[in-house]
Amino acid sequence: MPGLHSLIARLLDVTLVVLGSLVASHVRFEDLAQSRLDTAFVAFAAAFTLVLFPMFGVYGSWRGRAMLRMIGQVSLAWLVVQGCGLVLMFSLHRSDFISRLWFAYWTGMTGGALVTSRVAVHMVLARLRYAGMNLRHVAVVGCGAHCQQVVRTIEGAAGSGFRAVAAFDARPVISTAGSGVPVYDDVGKFAAYVRTHDVQEVWLALPLSEERTISRFVAEFRDDLVNVRFVPDMRSVALFDSGMIDLIGMPAINLVASPVPARALVKKEIFDRIFAACALLALAPLLLAIAIAVKCSSRGPVFFTQKRKGADGQIFKIYKFRSMRPHVVESGVVKQATKDDPRITRVGAFLRRTSLDELPQFFNVLRGDMSVVGPRPHAIEHDELYQKVVNGYIHRYRIKPGITGWAQINGFRGETDRIEKMQERVEHDLYYLRNWSFGLDMRIVAATIAKGFVHSNAY
Repeated sequence: MPGLHSLIARLLDVTLVVLGSLVASHVRFEDLAQSRLDTAFVAFAAAFTLVLFPMFGVYGSWRGRAMLRMIGQVSLAWLVVQGCGLVLMFSLHRSDFISRLWFAYWTGMTGGALVTSRVAVHMVLARLRYAGMNLRHVAVVGCGAHCQQVVRTIEGAAGSGFRAVAAFDARPVISTAGSGVPVYDDVGKFAAYVRTHDVQEVWLALPLSEERTISRFVAEFRDDLVNVRFVPDMRSVALFDSGMIDLIGMPAINLVASPVPARALVKKEIFDRIFAACALLALAPLLLAIAIAVKCSSRGPVFFTQKRKGADGQIFKIYKFRSMRPHVVESGVVKQATKDDPRITRVGAFLRRTSLDELPQFFNVLRGDMSVVGPRPHAIEHDELYQKVVNGYIHRYRIKPGITGWAQINGFRGETDRIEKMQERVEHDLYYLRNWSFGLDMRIVAATIAKGFVHSNAY
């Protein structure tokens, strides 16, 4: 059945790609007979869809996974398909035959249809699961409060398709684990319940110290058609919530490492380059106007450059529009801008207040030094100071720094005159790292556009 579902999903996606091109052509030209529909481009897009969508995990099981993440992956996969199609058409010298407006309509309509179809299926399945259908029964093995927490988490996500039906508490404190789920302390009775009540999943929600208990339950269900999954309680040792990875063929769990997997970073990189290129093209007139205003405001270069740390601590030069008058800088000392700072020009004050001075950083994104979304980079001198006094500060550099970030849209930007301010900013950056998804990046970009350009703390 999973294979049949995947085949149907592939056929539906190809159908939506073709229908989207026809509808876009009708909207653009109103008369299909006069349209400039490029059938070769549509055929290439359909073929790229079949090849690239599986690489982005679009056809994998989404049971228990966030819908926003699904939307983000489908959207990114479709944009990559269209990007590959454009490159191929340019290579074949057929780009002049393509209506740009038709292409924009097609991309938007088909992308919307691909997302809508999946959201509709997701909602239908959620309704069925709330009604008690299409469920997988789960038995949880855990210790005390963590065991109860896992059961409550399953119950709180009723639309995910899982239902907790039993629990085994290795350190029993109560006889039920919420909502009447029975708790066992006898392995034989627990195993009998699993085998006689059609339980498909056994989740071992145990700390690493319970190695003997883990081995015991794995051995108990080794000859049963039951999925045994390890959901480790890593709260006491892990910095980030990390899943299992493949390390030169060996299973491993990251305790202190980048929580964003390499495959996700590739998707983020593709989005960054495309977004930065489009932003620089769209903002070219504004960038030129700001450059002229900066040059006329005071003597000195148009751009201000400063060394910052990137991913894994790599040094790069960050670009900004110059907002201050040229002044003597003491070696090894960086003085943060303050309110009514006399060094700031009138044009510079406006640029800093609206964050327009940050726009040249799209060149950094295009060069690969930065990301569109990520923790904001600080001066190297500040890094050396805060690394010693702010918990978790260094882990901000597990990924590329960004033009905007989770901390910035939540009000933590501008001067950090107290350690407490920097600690709160870092906590927001670490939250972003723990919860990264393409959907979260889109949310941050949208919030930045909606409310992030002007802020009272930016001076």
